[in-house]
Amino acid sequence: MSTLLNLLMIVQILSALGMIGLILIQHGKGADMGAAFGSGTSGSLFGASGGANFLSRTTAVLAAVFFVCTLAQAYFGNLRTAPVSEGSVLERSQPAVPPTAADLVPGVNPAAAPASPATTPSPTAPAAPATPASQIPGK
Repeated sequence: MSTLLNLLMIVQILSALGMIGLILIQHGKGADMGAAFGSGTSGSLFGASGGANFLSRTTAVLAAVFFVCTLAQAYFGNLRTAPVSEGSVLERSQPAVPPTAADLVPGVNPAAAPASPATTPSPTAPAAPATPASQIPGK
């Protein structure tokens, strides 16, 4: 399967590069007016009529090859993926660990700080502000 996808990718890249080259070679619609007044189109590689017919057909074929390769890559690429399990993403996610009171106070390490009466907050001290994560209700 991997070899087929690599082959499709190579064909798609070559067809894209070929289309880019052919589109850049083609003349615009206004270039035909210059040929009517004696421009050097008659001495070109494709003759007096120019190569518009050949170049446009070749571009169309390369565009079709590019389109078919893109569809084939999308089809075979979807076969390679693992099947999706039942349930939603939210049901499969792990619950977040709520922060503790020590996590909310910056600069305090509860393991290193000794518990002394001077460092304990007074009962009238304001509580730490609630974080958005702690305001989300759990299941």
